[in-house]
Amino acid sequence: MFFVTNSDKKFRRVSYSTKEGIAIWYLLACQEQEEENVLLLCKERLSQRALLDAFILTYDRMCRYKGAWHLEQKLLFPAAVFLESENAQTLSRELMECVELAKGRNCLIPLNLEEEVFLKSLCGDERHLRISRGIIRKGITKITEGPLMGLENRICKIDRHKRLAKIATTMRQNNHYITAGLEITEKIL
Repeated sequence: MFFVTNSDKKFRRVSYSTKEGIAIWYLLACQEQEEENVLLLCKERLSQRALLDAFILTYDRMCRYKGAWHLEQKLLFPAAVFLESENAQTLSRELMECVELAKGRNCLIPLNLEEEVFLKSLCGDERHLRISRGIIRKGITKITEGPLMGLENRICKIDRHKRLAKIATTMRQNNHYITAGLEITEKIL
């Protein structure tokens, strides 16, 4: 069964979701490795009145195999599909009516304004988080290019060997971390 939740007390987005004409992002939880199937079903089965857009957020990361580094795309939020809608009630009703989508214990969660703005600033219109590059000077990280520029204070952990960074978000009232590609090109002591 689907349900709309609003666990964030700071931003009361439920009041906005009842108004027509305001597009809100919703996170639809699904089974891991079923994201593409759920995305296609949403685009095929949901009406334009219920759904403006459906998408999956991805990010770039470097992986080393066959003796070389390769750029790969991974899911930013595994087991999740994002839905954009102006009408929460219609969206929720049509999701419940869709037999293929209703078989799992899927959950429709509205993102608050802060979360939505943060993800839009990171991923842009392509809804894809490109890899960033930076340097470490005297223990302080400075991002020189990419979407993480200016967000150095949100970087919690850097894995230089895997070329990844853990970025803090404020999603769902508690600290949540997303993984982003980060290549440190220079370390100065």
